Parts: sequence; C-alpha cells; structure tokens
Amino acid sequence: MIGRMGPSRWLSVGMSALMAMSLTIVGGGIALGQDEECAPVEPTGPLPNLEEVLGHKPKVGLVMKSLANEFFQQMQAGAEAYAAENADVFDFEAVGMKDERDFAAQVGAVENYITQQFDVIVIAPADSKAMVEPIARALEAGIQVINIDVQLDQQAMADAGIDLAFFGPDNRAGAKLAGDALGQALGEGGKVVILEGNPEADNAVQRKLGFDDSVAEYGLDLLDSRTAHWETAEAEELTSNFLTQYPDLQGIMAANDSMALGAIAALDAAGKTGDIQVVGFDNIPGVRQYIKDGVMLATVEQFGADMAKFGIDFGLRELAGENFCGWVQTPVELITAENVVVE
Repeated sequence: MIGRMGPSRWLSVGMSALMAMSLTIVGGGIALGQDEECAPVEPTGPLPNLEEVLGHKPKVGLVMKSLANEFFQQMQAGAEAYAAENADVFDFEAVGMKDERDFAAQVGAVENYITQQFDVIVIAPADSKAMVEPIARALEAGIQVINIDVQLDQQAMADAGIDLAFFGPDNRAGAKLAGDALGQALGEGGKVVILEGNPEADNAVQRKLGFDDSVAEYGLDLLDSRTAHWETAEAEELTSNFLTQYPDLQGIMAANDSMALGAIAALDAAGKTGDIQVVGFDNIPGVRQYIKDGVMLATVEQFGADMAKFGIDFGLRELAGENFCGWVQTPVELITAENVVVE
C-alpha cells in the first residue's frame, strides 16, 4: 500500500522512479542550450530568470479540464497564487473547459497559445489520444510542453514522433487505496459498482484498473461498471438506476469526487444515506464534511495545486535547457475520517 507522500517529498520520489526505469530522452520543443541527457528531478536552485535571454518574460499557459470540477478549481487557484509570487519571473494565464467532454476547448486553448507565441504550456489533457496532435504542433512551434495529471497515450505520441515526460500520480495505485478501504469495510462478497471517468482519458482507465485490483484482492462482487464521464449529474442519474437495478448494492467506487457527490445525492434521494459505502478520488472540499460525518468512506488526495506549480517549474527549467524523461511520479494519499481536514 502507498503511504503518505507529502508534496515536499514528491520530487525525490520522482527521481527514484526515473532511476528505476529504462527511459528515453524527452522530445520536441527547442530549449535554450538544450542538453541531450535527462535532468535530475531535484531543483538545483531558484527558478531560472530567462527574460534577458528571451527578450521578454516567459509566457506560461496552464490548460486544464472542467472548471466545474473542484479539483481543477484548486489547481487553478494554486497555480495563480504561485504565478503571483513569481510575477517578476514569468507571465501566466490559465484556461479550462466548461465540462469534462469539451475537448474542442482544450484544442482551441493550445492553438491560441501557439498563435500568441507562449513559451511553456502545462496541460492536463482531457483526451489522452486526441490532444497529442495539437501538442505536437506546439512542440513544432518551439513551445515547451509539460504533461501533468493525465498521461498522453504512448502509441499516439510515437505515431506523432514525440516523447514527453509525464508528471503525475499513479492513478491505478491511488484508486486501489480507495478500493481497498471499501474492500476492508465490506469484506468478501460485498456487492459494488464502479462509476468510471471518461474512457478517452488515461487516468480513467488506470483508476478503473485500480478498482478492479481491489475487487479481485478482496473478493468483491462487481455488479456493474459504467462511465459517468466525471460529471456529478450523470453520476447521480446512473446511481439512481443502479439502486433500482441492484437493490442489494453495498458499495460504490467513484473514479473522482464529482461523481461521488452525484452518488451521494442519489443515495440521499432514495433514503439510503449511510447504508451504502462510497469512495472517490481527488479530496475536493465538497466531500470532506461527508467523510468526516461518515456519509462517504474515503477519497484520495493527489495534490493538484502542487502538481500545477511544479509543472510550471519544470517547464521553465526545460526552457532553460534541461530535459526530463519518463514518469516523474507525484504523490497520492488515502483520506478517511481519521485524517480528513475540513476547512
């Protein structure tokens, strides 16, 4: 089981991951004085000041998924606070989608940053395959691209002739933390369903695999598994259907907290609050009181605000000539009533 790895430690964890893997050199982009070797993950000093070399302050763009999701609201807030602290080092802009399937908005954001000649793009792709082509165009334009949160598809990148490092969590292991908590609570034979994320996104695939791992390990009875596309309303409707179809349902594994909130709303409407255990992923503020009160069993923290902050750092370091390779693993932590913090 993964223990707690706070945000101050994840750089060294990433370094260990890099050392343990057979890695390729990061491709794409034209960094100043770019070195062909993989850079160490640990920072060597303060953020590089590139204004004199570039002739302008570097322009950094953050492209996120749905801003209706509290996780990305937190990511944006953390990135904007970090940018304000470093306003003398880089200029910053952040954009998000109106909903989880507004893929065109992400493509448009990347194209807009290319047109505006941004220097760095930090992106959490909504579609692991479809976003490869616009990202390849950004790299061709000399922009450094940092892939966070959701890993781009390896085959799609190979087909496009690019190879980017991934800065993000082990979504499978994180989901297994939540799934294991449910398995321990229900015991062998516990009847569960899974609310999946967007099937086009690698993190949705990995979290489903993590839940499946828990189902197998604890001998749970998986009644059904369907996508609610990360959305609260869709998860509420799907859960209502599950309650009708499976009256003996005991547990719900939601691949993000937005869907967990939808499941909780459906349970409340059916008068089953507390009777069916719910686990999620993200530790958004909206679920924390539910966890403290025992309405929701557990979630998984993945430190989204810090992920964006370090994505910016790595983008500026690549612009200064460093290369990062493979998977730089960021932390996850199981959140239960024992350690949840309600602000």
